Amino acid sequence: MIVVVMGVAGAGKSTVGRQLAARLGFTLAEGDEFHPRANVEKMRRGEPLDDVDRRPWLESMAEAIDAWLAEDRDVVLTCSALKRAYRERLIGQRPGVRLVFLSGERDVIRRRLESRRGHYMPAALLDSQFDALEAPKADERPIVVEIMEPVERVVLTIAHALGHLDAAGSKQGEKR
Repeated sequence: MIVVVMGVAGAGKSTVGRQLAARLGFTLAEGDEFHPRANVEKMRRGEPLDDVDRRPWLESMAEAIDAWLAEDRDVVLTCSALKRAYRERLIGQRPGVRLVFLSGERDVIRRRLESRRGHYMPAALLDSQFDALEAPKADERPIVVEIMEPVERVVLTIAHALGHLDAAGSKQGEKR
């Protein structure tokens, strides 16, 4: 199974993705690592990416997803996937790929970004992220999680929705 954890910058994709991967025993893949250097430099300068900039990034992740599926690997991929067209490229009709949307209020996320150190994505680009965001629709079968919950609760909610935990929070088939 491939789980794509999406949301705007600062929504908690890396934190949730890391803990979700650990909880499920999956590999974590950070979408940021698929960006060409030119994209990273552009964002570092405070310039938002456009669809042309994102194309090689999306293609690289889609190729990785195909390889993981072919190898029957379990992976959590963090990726903004802001637009439906991006998600269609990443997920499309691929069986075994699920979407998780980390939803949150702009002001909360802005505060998170402003307190974050050492990341190339400046808080100044948050508005462009929200402007580009097309929240997933029901036909995309997203697992929508509100980020105001504690991270552990967010992770448990996702794991349960994926069918990896029972109501008590244990892995399916695991004795408590």
